[in-house]
Amino acid sequence: MTLTLTITERMARALGDLRLGVPVRITGGGATQWIAAVEPLTEGRLGDLRRSGPLTLAMTARRAETLKVRVYDGDLARIAVPEAADAGWLRAVADPAADLMHPMKGPFVAAREGSADVARAAIHLMKAARMLPAVLTVAEGEAAPELTTLSLAELGPELLRLPDLHGVVAARLPMALAEAGRLHVFRPDDGGEEHFAIEVGQPDRAKPVLARLHSACFTGDVLGSLKCDCGPQLRGALAQMNAEGAGVLVYLNQEGRGIGLANKIRAYALQDQGFDTVEANHRLGFEDDERDFRIGAQILRQMGFSSVRLLTNNPRKIDMLRTCGLDVVERVPLHVGETAQNRAYLATKAAKSGHLA
Repeated sequence: MTLTLTITERMARALGDLRLGVPVRITGGGATQWIAAVEPLTEGRLGDLRRSGPLTLAMTARRAETLKVRVYDGDLARIAVPEAADAGWLRAVADPAADLMHPMKGPFVAAREGSADVARAAIHLMKAARMLPAVLTVAEGEAAPELTTLSLAELGPELLRLPDLHGVVAARLPMALAEAGRLHVFRPDDGGEEHFAIEVGQPDRAKPVLARLHSACFTGDVLGSLKCDCGPQLRGALAQMNAEGAGVLVYLNQEGRGIGLANKIRAYALQDQGFDTVEANHRLGFEDDERDFRIGAQILRQMGFSSVRLLTNNPRKIDMLRTCGLDVVERVPLHVGETAQNRAYLATKAAKSGHLA
């Protein structure tokens, strides 16, 4: 039946459910579990989940390290949820905002028996939903409601799959920095955020194009934040393309290095407490950088480009484009926008994330 939902469609529905605080059912390994995001959890829904059986809280190893939780599952930790724990306690464990004010949240009892596959898939879903990577799991109860259902067998490949991008529309867009501009809109087949490409002039597809992969930064690109160099990099790249007469800037909707705007602002709040940008991401439970630059490679290929002169200070972008079959013939440095407010941030990117001078 053509109206039957595919795994891609059910996963998109599951992400929406989780953001709303609605549990999702995951089957596999001979059992069925419910998962629920900690961030939007209400006391009423917590009570409903607790009636199904003992609750387990799963978090990334990064967050577990901050909380001094024993990690037995490699990239994640599972802890037993105390009977007296309420939704506020769970959020305090998941969100590091108050760690310095209330550092002692344990003792925690870490699980080391049984499979962590459901918990691992659930944390991937939390990240895809741009929420804190902390999730409750519980064995399905007898009175099972109608929940979006995913199986581990189909969910694993879907989480690793690069969504297919479809060009939606393109139109001329004169800009202050590049009058000969054209904006292309690309839509992924998984219902996720759209990505864009700004083509300057008429680049020759037979020659290496001056290109930049630029990740969305609302605070820097739009508000002119002095905490990062994103806005100046965006404008500097467009100005350089305009000066050379041609280029393409791929604008990826991967705010906050892929953790989303809300989590990025959480990281800013942690930076106000004295942590650097990498430490803040780790305390939230994320890696240094959660972006997927394969998306940018896919867009460049769809636009007919096979070789680029890449405007970047980030070697990961070069490596990813080459892995995806694009020829990076030159790295073009882009050093603009250093301020008194972002000098330490830029130094951290160089020291801990390998950004080049």
